[in-house]
Formats: sequence, C-alpha cells, structure tokens
Amino acid sequence: MKLVSNHISIKSIKELSEYNFFIPSYQRGYRWTERQTTDLLDDIWEFINKKDRTNQNWYCLQPVVVKKNFRDDEKNLLEDLKKILEFKTEDEAYSETKKILEDYNDHRFWEVIDGQQRLTTLFLILKYLKTEGNQRGYSIDYETRNDSKRFLQQIKDKTTEDAEINIDYYHIFHSYSTIKNWFENRDDIKGNFLHELLNNVKVIWYEASGDSIDIFTRINSGKIPLTNAELVKALFLNSSNFKNAEGQIDFEKLRFKQLEIASEWDRIEYALQNDSFWLFVNKAENNLATRIEFMFDLIFEIEKEKYQTENFEKFGNDNYSTFRFFADKFKVFNQKTIEDNWKQVKNYFQTLEEWFNDRELYHKVGYLITVGENITKILLLNRDLTKNKFKEELDSLITKRIFHKNSIEELIYGSDNSQIIRILLLHNVLTTLKSEDQSLKFPFDKYKDKKKGGWSLEHIHAQNSEEITEIEDFEIWLKVVDDKLLNEDLQNKISLFHLEKTKDIIPNLVRDISLHFGDTEVHSIENMALLSRNDNSKLNNGIFPVKRQRIIELERDGAFIPISTKKVFQKYYDGCTKQISIWEEADRDCYLTDIKTTLESYLDKTKVTQNEQ
Repeated sequence: MKLVSNHISIKSIKELSEYNFFIPSYQRGYRWTERQTTDLLDDIWEFINKKDRTNQNWYCLQPVVVKKNFRDDEKNLLEDLKKILEFKTEDEAYSETKKILEDYNDHRFWEVIDGQQRLTTLFLILKYLKTEGNQRGYSIDYETRNDSKRFLQQIKDKTTEDAEINIDYYHIFHSYSTIKNWFENRDDIKGNFLHELLNNVKVIWYEASGDSIDIFTRINSGKIPLTNAELVKALFLNSSNFKNAEGQIDFEKLRFKQLEIASEWDRIEYALQNDSFWLFVNKAENNLATRIEFMFDLIFEIEKEKYQTENFEKFGNDNYSTFRFFADKFKVFNQKTIEDNWKQVKNYFQTLEEWFNDRELYHKVGYLITVGENITKILLLNRDLTKNKFKEELDSLITKRIFHKNSIEELIYGSDNSQIIRILLLHNVLTTLKSEDQSLKFPFDKYKDKKKGGWSLEHIHAQNSEEITEIEDFEIWLKVVDDKLLNEDLQNKISLFHLEKTKDIIPNLVRDISLHFGDTEVHSIENMALLSRNDNSKLNNGIFPVKRQRIIELERDGAFIPISTKKVFQKYYDGCTKQISIWEEADRDCYLTDIKTTLESYLDKTKVTQNEQ
C-alpha cells in the first residue's frame, strides 16, 4: 500500500524554529549515544570546513516524517473567533483575534513519525549555542513523559541527579553533556556553527497522510514509505534552485522549470511502466514503487564504477544511498545544478530508449542483460564509441558469454546445462533478429516472467520407461501414440498387451516404441530445446510426437514457446526429414547446423577469447 497525498520538501533548521513537535506514545524515548551525537557534530563541522565554493552549499540530514495534527480544542477555534464580533472597536477586535490565534498556534503541532532522535539532538545543540537574544527554537513534547518538554527547555540547569529520574532524561542529559564537551575550547567557532546549522543544514521534510501507527510500523519494518525517487524529485523541484541575483526566488522560472521536469518525469515513468521496455533493461522484475527510481540508481552505480574512489563510501549502502548521492550533487543549489543533473537523467534514459528501438541493439543488449551482464558496464562501454564500434564491443561480450573450452557438440546435458541454455537462448534471440519480419522482437518480458518458473532444458526426444510402469499409465500413454506410424511388430505387441494386460512387458514396450521415434540416449545440444520450467513439467512424456502435440496445445493456450523450440517441433529446419512424428539423426544434424550457422561469428571468436579466460 502506497501513501497518498504526501508532500516532500527541503527545510532548513531555521524554518523549523516556530514548530511544535509531538512524540507519540507508540515510539520509544530518546536513546542516542555519545558516539551518535559526536558523529552528527563532526559531520556538520566537516561540512562547514569544506564550504568554500559558494554560499549556497548545504548539508542534508536524514528525512523527518511528520503528520500535521491538532489538540482537542481545535473545534473551539471557530466559536472563539465568532466572539470577536461582540467587540465594539476595531482595536479590541484585532487584539483579541491575535490572542486567540497565538493560543491556537500553541495547540497546533507536528506529530513526529520518524526522526525524533535527530530532532531532539538538534534541539540540544541549538539550546547550547543560542543566547538569550536569539529567537526561540522549536519545541518538543513527549506523550509518555508530560514533563519532558520542560526538562528539555531547562536542560542547561539540570544536574546528574536530575538525569537519574528516568531513562529518557538520562540519555537527553548525557547527549547535552557530550555537546558541551565537544564545544569545549572551541568558543571561536560557536557563532559560525550556529549560523551554518540554522541556515545551511537541512532536512528532507516529509508530510505524510494516513494512519500514524501504520506509517510508523511500515517504516520500522523496512517498508519505508519514502523512496529515493520521491526524495530526489524534491531536490529537482526545490525552490532554492531558482533564486535571482538578489537572492529572491524567480517564481516565473520556478513554475516553468517545475512543469517541464514534472512532464518529462511522467513521460520517463510511463515508458518504464511498459514491461517490454522495463524487462529489456532489467534482468528481472523488482518492486520499486516508481520505476524512474531505476534511473537514479543507475546513475549512482555508473558514477561509482567510473571513479572507483573511497568517496562513495560516505553514501552508504542502505535504502537511501542513491538519495544521499544526489543530495551531495545538489549542495550547490542553483538553476545550473538542476539543469545539468536533469540533462544527465534524460541522456541516459534516451540512450536506453534508443537501444530499445534499434532492432540489433535491442536483441544484443537484451541478451547480455538476460544472461547477467551489468547494464552499468554496457552504458560505460558506450561512452565515446561510434555506433558500429559499440556493436563490435557487444559482440565481444556475447562471445565471452558463450565461450566454452569444448566445441558445442561436446556440451553434455547435466554437466553443461547453464552453457547450453546460454547458447540456445542466443540461438533464439538471433533467429528472431534475422527474421524477415522486421517488426518481430524477442520478448524478453515473457522470457523473464516469474510465473513461468524460470527456464530449463527439454530433451526433444527421450523415453520415459522409468516413469511408465503401471497398466493405467501405459494405456493413457498409448492413446497419444499414433499406432499407424508403428511397424507391424510393435502393433502386434500392443495388441497382445491389450489382450493380456501384462504389466511386466510395459518397460520394454515403452523402450521399443520410443526408439522407433528416434534415438533416446542423446544428451547433447542437438537434442535440447528451451522451455519454461512450468511448461516443461507438463511434458511428462518423453517421445517426440507426444511432446510435439503438447507444444502445439501449450501455444494455443497462450504459453510463450521460444521460436527455435517451435521450429524444432515443427521440423522447420532445412534438411529435416518429412516424417513429422519422428526426431532422428538427420533432424538433429540439421538443427545443430542451424545453431552453428546462426552463432558462427561468435563461435569463430572463441579462439581469441580463450586467451583472455
């Protein structure tokens, strides 16, 4: 379930100064340690020291999730305001209105669903740094401890004995002591630290709607309602990007650019919602709330791979790594930042879109991603290359993927399954690519459909004598065997079985009938075809004519049957025998020849590739 009507923005600590925060009882109390408090101070100080590029640099903290709420007496506001009409003079009405609204504002608060530890620690830092002349900061009240608000406000006067009253006071007091110790012998930085903290340290402000406890539960169970896409969008659309030379927001530019980005954002999301496109660029489905998040994750991975420096460790490896990466890029908040970064997003998306619409690139890139090649590597490979050179590089990657020390004739079912699957998949993909029908594309989305249970190898012809041992099973098996295709000796043996119902003769009879339709002991690639595991399980009979009939029925019922598998069971390969119900040596040779011919350019390169292995 996705949250609705949520609002995300970026707020400075100064912008929070007039707010009242309320920590509900479903949350635990304040528990930050000395290490966590020190880390926060160190991080902010490191940011301040690095802030030498422009006055618009800023430091971003983790998101704060809040919900607007009111005290019980909100309903009395209207009645109170009506009483103003009883006053005879304008001055009296103004004075009373101001008093009522001030009182009402004191009862309006933000329920903190996530982020109370950070807000409390920031409150303590501000409390330490602020003098009597400073404007008041935000307030924090705890439902479980009615006097916590007073304890926070009077923290400067509290002692160790006061902190022993309860566990919340203990942690609050010791965090404040940690802050005092951190600033000891640093009197000269206090003013600058306070200024930077108020103006250039910011939080992602997430106003949520819905049931508070449900939201809190989902956050703490890992089902976080915030997504990297939502948070990054807040960076792109933030009004601070559009200040003029005087530092004022240019609302005309802001509105135009926000509309432009929002429109292009929706187009990218809509394109990625197309499963044929999505599963072309992804190895498998995933559960991203919005698929455009894939683009931001992709850019993060590309930059990390491109530079390979320890600097990327600061972004972590949790759910918010991508957002932290983009927040770092947006430390300089201006129109150039937004335009350069949005252009990067569009350029990568347009590259993927170009590949999707180019038949050759679609099939080659799609194949590589399907067999496990990282799309980041492919995009990096694409840099500064002509289109033809890029295609050559793709061919080289494909060659490495199907490389094997033995020739393909020597690959054996059981020990070389993954290699055979990669070769047969490539055979299907290239067969589709070389089709005269230019509108035909290999459906990677159907191939990756989880409902299919994955893909496995199916013997084109084999016997199932071990499975067919009971009289009833054998009688069912015989119903799908066209006895007109059998020789006289086999027909007589079947007639004898129907007459005597002798169980002992079943294994030998199954073996003899299976051999009539082809060699059943072939475990090499020319007797293998690709089929989804779920469909494969339905082919519980091994002989060619029965499998052929079942393949026809599966496709008729809407199953995806790869093109080469269909051609095998239809015997469409050049040189195949005309006997449609038998898969014999000549048919296997024709199938193998087609595989080798279709993959010829890649198989020829294996000698070169061998030196690289």
